[in-house]
Amino acid sequence: MSPVPTAPARRRRFGWPQRVFSQVLLMQLAIVTGVTALVTGLFLAPLSAQLDDQAMRRALAIAETTASPELAEDLTGSRPTVDGPVQAEAERIRQATGAEYIVVMDGRGVRWSHTSPAQIGRIVSTDPSEALAGRDVMEIDSGTLGRSARGKVPLRDTDGRIVGAVSVGIEYDSVRARLLAAIPELLAYAGGALAVGALAAYLISRRLQRQTHDLAFSDISALLAEREAMLHGIREGVVALDAAGRIRLMNDEAQRLLGLGPEATGQALDGVLGQGRTTDVLAGRVSGDDLLTVRGSRVLIANRMPTDDGGAVATLRDRTQLEQLGRELDSTRGLIDALRAQDHEHANRLHTLLGLLELEMHQEAVEFVTEVVGVHRATAEQVTEKIHDPLLAALLVGKATVAAERGVSLRLAPGTLLPDRLVDPRGLVTVVGNLVDNALDAAAGTQDPTIEIELKAQGRTVTLRVADSGPGVPAEQRELIFTDGWTTKELPPHGKRGLGLPLVRRFAERQGGSAAVHESAAGGAEFSVVLPDALTETGAAAHRHGDGPEQDVRETGVVEADDIREARQTR
Repeated sequence: MSPVPTAPARRRRFGWPQRVFSQVLLMQLAIVTGVTALVTGLFLAPLSAQLDDQAMRRALAIAETTASPELAEDLTGSRPTVDGPVQAEAERIRQATGAEYIVVMDGRGVRWSHTSPAQIGRIVSTDPSEALAGRDVMEIDSGTLGRSARGKVPLRDTDGRIVGAVSVGIEYDSVRARLLAAIPELLAYAGGALAVGALAAYLISRRLQRQTHDLAFSDISALLAEREAMLHGIREGVVALDAAGRIRLMNDEAQRLLGLGPEATGQALDGVLGQGRTTDVLAGRVSGDDLLTVRGSRVLIANRMPTDDGGAVATLRDRTQLEQLGRELDSTRGLIDALRAQDHEHANRLHTLLGLLELEMHQEAVEFVTEVVGVHRATAEQVTEKIHDPLLAALLVGKATVAAERGVSLRLAPGTLLPDRLVDPRGLVTVVGNLVDNALDAAAGTQDPTIEIELKAQGRTVTLRVADSGPGVPAEQRELIFTDGWTTKELPPHGKRGLGLPLVRRFAERQGGSAAVHESAAGGAEFSVVLPDALTETGAAAHRHGDGPEQDVRETGVVEADDIREARQTR
């Protein structure tokens, strides 16, 4: 059996580290080390020149002290000998000051004093002309005793005449020794500064490591690219806010849902959105999960998550279609309940008709059928006579049936008249449907439950009024009921309420109108909606279904009296 091949061992690669922590630490250490070395070099460079200058000035000061009138008298009154007064005075001062040498010369440059007695009486090795000319000299030069820092001054007698010069030298090795002695101390300070800088660099890098979760720069770049792709690709709106409530980031979907543009980034939330529930939800003034809000014509579900820096990230989901489906589901369930009750009633009527026929009471059977059909026909005729828009007429006929099954009387006000010139019939259907549904819920179960609907047109303005005999709306709640998500009803199966009335007001406001609630004559609630420019100009409306209003009504299921008579004749 052949041995199983093993994977070759991975060779450890040494090179530039990938982690942010390691790279930043190395860069900071390199910077601290370089700065420390540069500062040390910049300090040492002028230090050498400074020490040279100090040595030359010290030599010059000793020379000026030595060149006294008394020394000039000794020079002119004696000879250059080893035991002469000039040599003695010069040696005394040299030993007292620590100078390397003190040379006193006459006007010819002959030495009268020297550290080495053998040099007394000889010409000096360097040019003394400047000092003999009356000028002070400071220099670094080499002579018989080697390299030294020198200071030369003229020697004057009591009358101020120059009779010679004094040259003082400071051993240059001592200057270099001072420089070398300062280097260890300087390096100690530099090492201390380097250690403190390295420690600070490590602490900063560790903090950066925690903040970046020990990621590599390539990982951070990839995360940023992925974040941009994710934010602009997902179908949820994302809004990031800073601690001051300003918009820090907003993706394309959030701009669409909120109706904002890229210029809103960096501005205060209250300034770009205005006052309202949406602003309160995003700013955190309203807390909770899956908060419901309405922005324009859209129903939004918002969630907000605070961040460590005091800001927050909010997500927005468009639930407009889902909420419409939920409301349609509620309406469908109500219609199913009404149809179920109507089915029972229809069965009872069939049983009654069958009994009359079996008893051969044919005339009574005809009268019974005529009465039953006449009730529905009268309702349809009443609606279509006053409401000429087929969609709205069909809605009211259906609502009248549902109301009758729930024991509520739904009637049109005497002044109702609406032509078939609606600009947005589906929008008005939504408004009327919401108001009638609310009125049905309020009026059902009360004594003499009634709902009165009035639709009037004046020019291009449509005025809608829906009054019920329910308990009404308290005065302090008449504005709250138009707030997103506010409701006093039990939650439906889809879990959301408080959308119908806000949508009614938003629809009215978008058309420049208004929606309000007052107390009705029957003591219940009376909702009034004014819609300017809801109708087209007279004669400009084209029929949307068939060739005329009668055809529109027939297509929406509203039966005309002529159709009923024609059906009877056919049977």
